[in-house]
Amino acid sequence: MDDAPERYLSIMDAAGVDVTCLNCVFYGDARRGNDAVAEAVARHPDRFVGAAFVTPHYPEEAVVELDRAFGELNMKFVKVYPDYAMKLPEDPSYGPILEWCSARELPVMLHSTFLFEPPNADVYKRYTGLHKRYPGIKWVIAHAGWPNPPGGQAIVDSVNDVPNMYLETCTSFSNAGTLEFIVDGVGADRILFGSDMTLMDARLQLGIIATADIPEEDKRKILGLNAIKLLGLDI
Repeated sequence: MDDAPERYLSIMDAAGVDVTCLNCVFYGDARRGNDAVAEAVARHPDRFVGAAFVTPHYPEEAVVELDRAFGELNMKFVKVYPDYAMKLPEDPSYGPILEWCSARELPVMLHSTFLFEPPNADVYKRYTGLHKRYPGIKWVIAHAGWPNPPGGQAIVDSVNDVPNMYLETCTSFSNAGTLEFIVDGVGADRILFGSDMTLMDARLQLGIIATADIPEEDKRKILGLNAIKLLGLDI
């Protein structure tokens, strides 16, 4: 969805979102997607933050593209999408990508489980194992591991045992009380607001945080302060 950054801005304005992170995973050619993101950021640098995408489908290109994305395009974190690659993040094909990110202590965003693996995947074993192999990476788990029942105890346990692991909140699956369950389980400092625009409506996702029965300071952390710190943003 790389052709309408002004539409993103209208959605952001309607929801009261000041700044959002963009990534583009829709092309096998990662360079094309990253260029689309960089163009949107260049047009609206005060509203958009760029995230780089690379794929292990083309291992000879991945590290070269990471060098370009961070050295020239000023990306702030990495998005990987194992459901496209049909390879789990612990697969050796991801090794060069994750080693590069770990050496630079970058955030890497991905899902907790994947459509092509059995539904009883061991999330705790996955992320504690990945942390041992790539200790510099700051893992950002999209959708906070939904749709596991409230919050997913395995995700909570993983965050408590992996010191640089964060949970991102956007979902269309959670039940009432899920955010409270996660805040109670891991604290508010490692929870990040997410919208999944334009696949989801940012106003609905904002409402999950705004109406939660948690302290106001925790809401402020989740809605922006944590991300500013994690990504080193000048806001």
